[in-house]
This record gives sequence, structure tokens and C-alpha cells, in this order.
Amino acid sequence: MAQKMTQEEWRAFVSHSTRTGKLSTVREDGSPHIAPIWFVLDGDAFVFNTGKNTVKGRNLARDGRVALCVDDDRPPFSYVVLQGRAEISEDLEEMLPWATRIGSRYMGEERGEAFGRRNAVPGELLVRVPIEKVIATAGIAD
Repeated sequence: MAQKMTQEEWRAFVSHSTRTGKLSTVREDGSPHIAPIWFVLDGDAFVFNTGKNTVKGRNLARDGRVALCVDDDRPPFSYVVLQGRAEISEDLEEMLPWATRIGSRYMGEERGEAFGRRNAVPGELLVRVPIEKVIATAGIAD
């Protein structure tokens, strides 16, 4: 039987290994746009990078509402949805440690610094989303 995850459980779930998130932003016409992202948790927020001129970057600059879905597509299936409003920075000094941390999570510590330098450049955005709502369900097929 499906069960609601505790805060400790959902935090561990979304931070597990190299699980990616599917980020939903709002297009200018109000329709959703979904794209996979690399991210990390930081206290009561999640943090990621994106290009300023990407669809999600333009959407975030116009309307900061987002939802991030992280799931396990193997039985018994589980998912977490985090919702909030994006805060955007183009400060490269602030961006570098976050881009490095994100790169290290997904590419390993030995390659994290290179990914950080690659992603903390002009034209990139550092996005922090304070988490306003969490929906977290484990064992859907149990």
C-alpha cells in the first residue's frame, strides 16, 4: 500500500545517487514546459543551473513558478514533487561552487570541478527554489 514519505525519507530519496528531476515551468501562453535537470538540495530549497536563453531559463525569468518531479520508475514505484518559486542569480562567484557541487553529484568528485567551471559562465543562471509544497509517496504498487 502506498505511503506518504517523511521529510527525512523524501530528502534521502531526491538526493539518492544520480536521480534526475523533471522540472516543470510555465510558458508564456500558460502551458507547461518540462525538462530534465541536475540539482542538489540546500536546506529547504533545491538548486540547479540552466542557460539564460533556454526555454526554461526564459520561462523562469518571466514566471518563477516551478514543480520538480523526482521518481523511481522501478517497482514498487515512488515519487516526490517539490513546488516553489525560483530565485535567479547571474553572479558567477555565487554560481561556481553550486555548479561544481551539482557536477560532482552527477559526474563524480573527480569531474565536478570541470563541470562547475563549464557551467558557471556568462549566459548561465543559478536557480534556487525555496520549497513551498512537497508531495512524496513511496511504494505505490505495494
